[in-house]
Amino acid sequence: MRHLIEPTDLSVQETNEIVALAEDIIAHRDRYADRCRGKKLATLFYEPSTRTRLSFTSAMMELGGNVIGFSDARNSSVSKGETVQDTVRVINCFADIIAMRHWVEGAPLAATQVSRTPVINAGDGSHSHPTQTLTDLLTIKRELGRLDNLTIGFCGDLKFGRTVHSLIKAMSRYDNIRIVLIAPPELRLPSYIKSEVCDRCGMDYREVDDMESVMPELDVLYMTRVQKERFVDEEEFERVKDCFVLDARKMSMAKSDMAVLHPLPRVNEILQEVDDDPRAAYFRQVENGKFVRMALMLRLLEWAEKDSLVERPAAEQSTGHTCSNPRCITNTEPVEPLFHASQTEPDVYRCVYCEAIAK
Repeated sequence: MRHLIEPTDLSVQETNEIVALAEDIIAHRDRYADRCRGKKLATLFYEPSTRTRLSFTSAMMELGGNVIGFSDARNSSVSKGETVQDTVRVINCFADIIAMRHWVEGAPLAATQVSRTPVINAGDGSHSHPTQTLTDLLTIKRELGRLDNLTIGFCGDLKFGRTVHSLIKAMSRYDNIRIVLIAPPELRLPSYIKSEVCDRCGMDYREVDDMESVMPELDVLYMTRVQKERFVDEEEFERVKDCFVLDARKMSMAKSDMAVLHPLPRVNEILQEVDDDPRAAYFRQVENGKFVRMALMLRLLEWAEKDSLVERPAAEQSTGHTCSNPRCITNTEPVEPLFHASQTEPDVYRCVYCEAIAK
């Protein structure tokens, strides 16, 4: 069964095909109105969401299908102690495809181990958010006309920002991509992404601690909010929450065709005075998310009928090791730990579910 847990579950060709299909849906929406008639999407949202959940709901409805599920785990059997895998076994009786958001990292991957229907990761903790990545790719393509030869600035919460992690993984497979990492020391990109993604593929990147010096060179500025819910120490959150704010003065330093993206919601990292700038693409980005999720669900349902498979990196069962991440599914539910050898760090194993180091 094909699922989408990580952006790299799709080949570059498949990614480009989904982006192209989304563009065709935008141009010919009437042609797709009944493509999913009789199909049901289950949205299992254990974590609050507005854009992603409504985007999936709207996408399936525009394809002529129906939507079931929950938007609050407290209103489901989860509140009684039901595990993710048992919930998925039950939902398989009712739905043709599942979109899952969970605060525990690795939960969607654990779901795939028992699911008879395609599972889409709609965001798992601080780990990954592949459908936001597809949204970002479609937006960049529509705004700039290409997905290669770009300089992309990622600004704000690069440590916990799953959208940043996912997009960097996806962009690492395109030609001549340069990234600028704009963050305070407390929120810098995790070292394993720099080593196992950027260094391994030869992606040009550098870290800076101010926006002004790099604004003139950026083709895309990807803003993120500092996520209070990911912090254990509230004092640390208060220190870094206002580090970078995009305003009209900073926008005046940028290229005339630069695109500003943001996965939303924003708090105060982009002032409202930027909203009317034609380079502000973040609300267009929201609508793009609906179309790319329409394209993705069509492809996954098509592949499900063909029993199309995807090869995952080799992993081995735990031999006395545990994941070091307390928010990993292997530390919260009875899921068998799995690890893969790091490609850049000798004798280091990383959790298959969340990419944290084994201990």
